[in-house]
Amino acid sequence: MNGIADKVVVITGASSGLGEATARRLAEGGAKLMLGARRESRLKELVSSIEVDGGQAAYRVTDVTDRSQVEALAQAAKDTFGRIDVLLNNAGLMPLAPLDALKVDEWEQMVDVNLKGVLYGIAAVLPTMREQHSGHIINLSSVAGHKVMPGGAVYCATKFAVKALSEGLRLESNGEIRSTNISPGAVATELTDHISHEEAAESANKLYEDAIDADAIAKAIVYAIEQPGDVDINELIIRPTQQEL
Repeated sequence: MNGIADKVVVITGASSGLGEATARRLAEGGAKLMLGARRESRLKELVSSIEVDGGQAAYRVTDVTDRSQVEALAQAAKDTFGRIDVLLNNAGLMPLAPLDALKVDEWEQMVDVNLKGVLYGIAAVLPTMREQHSGHIINLSSVAGHKVMPGGAVYCATKFAVKALSEGLRLESNGEIRSTNISPGAVATELTDHISHEEAAESANKLYEDAIDADAIAKAIVYAIEQPGDVDINELIIRPTQQEL
């Protein structure tokens, strides 16, 4: 992982799942990490574990629905490490339910986290990356950003939007900023833990019976980051072999 060493990487949703797995992978490669999430105890444990293994990491409690907190996370990375090379927009949630269930609060929450949270992340790092004339923004979309599924209309809408943002960022990069859209299928994380609609939860749990380990996605993220500066990995879709969706 020669292309990882000393890169400063900001990760949202870093306290568990894909964010945690990626942080550990990147730390092994010598990256300098600024980790953001809401659960401070988890962040403390992760940073301590990385440091025990010889890695470099710091954290800041961050709710991605609050633009000022995302800006503070980016500023903490600059203050601690001097620059920002990579942003991993990882924070997301998936409270699936049919539209008829009218779970409007959950719709708003998905828009706030999955879409506005990604926008806040981009806004927080873009000026710095422009000043550096280099940078890499990696957005976590989903197979749901490529195919709509019953019970997932709003979730899919947010993930289609993330895919569009990733492509728009690439088109506007002026050759300075790399843009990568990662679309995982079923991955063993906490994503299905907060589905309040019973039938949607049953359907999701069935899909996730063949879920792959979060480290599989972490490896893909590392692959995208470690490429030479003139190589831009724009799109990766990663599913369990058994998954049909």
